[in-house]
Amino acid sequence: MIVYPNAKINLGLNILRRRPDGYHDIETLMVPVNWRDILEIVPSAERCSRLSVSGRTVDCPPEKNLVMKAYRAMAATVDIPAVDIYLHKIIPDGAGLGGGSADAAFTLTCLNELFALGLDKEQLADIAGDIGADCPFFIYNRPMLATSTGTVLRPVEPSARPMAIAIAKPRGVAVSTAEAYAGVRPSEDSPSLDTIICRPVEEWQRAGMKNDFEPSVFAKAPATAELKRHFADCGAVYTAMSGSGAAVFGLFDDFDTAQTAAAAVNGDCDTHVDIIKFS
Repeated sequence: MIVYPNAKINLGLNILRRRPDGYHDIETLMVPVNWRDILEIVPSAERCSRLSVSGRTVDCPPEKNLVMKAYRAMAATVDIPAVDIYLHKIIPDGAGLGGGSADAAFTLTCLNELFALGLDKEQLADIAGDIGADCPFFIYNRPMLATSTGTVLRPVEPSARPMAIAIAKPRGVAVSTAEAYAGVRPSEDSPSLDTIICRPVEEWQRAGMKNDFEPSVFAKAPATAELKRHFADCGAVYTAMSGSGAAVFGLFDDFDTAQTAAAAVNGDCDTHVDIIKFS
């Protein structure tokens, strides 16, 4: 069985407070995008499951890959046979696009369908939540407002029209989530994203839509800051870094303009251009 795990962007991300357990309460608006990996899962003739990875180099041994973590989480819940898993990586890692989380979530949904397990999305999301904070989002794979540590999800429908999107991730630049959190300054004063998304896209930036990771990440990875300036100069209606970086996206009214903006940085960045829908 072959599936195509997709990336996501964070339209905005507010880091509200540090929790007693060391994690942070956040508010973020996540939306799926069509930058995709390729995942194939087939029953194995062996007794143990195996993962083969191709495409982009992943600095992670197969046994520690989130795909294998997802398989083990499912096997701990229901009785499933061994499988051979083939993952072709296309989504850049260290980008804030959720590629690894998507691969894990799609592993769960694929296993559920392949072996007719009958688990519903809520059950799959519960399993996904033990794998990683972004994983439950990819079970539902629609625009969601995420709160708490990012695992409390509520469906939303931004009022935005379909737009062209350009995404770029500087080559050789990767930002770990732990490193990004280490440099942030939590604040509860940010306008709620829930109210901002009711406004036209043109008003999002002025209304306070932002990514609280940007100041600290831009200081350490100036190429990301330059990307945001580049997309704005090219006419993006809204532009921001996704997640903890280092990918930056721009929303454009015109597909050709988005394509031109991405092409200008294609030599130094991995890029993707598409149409994004918000409902």
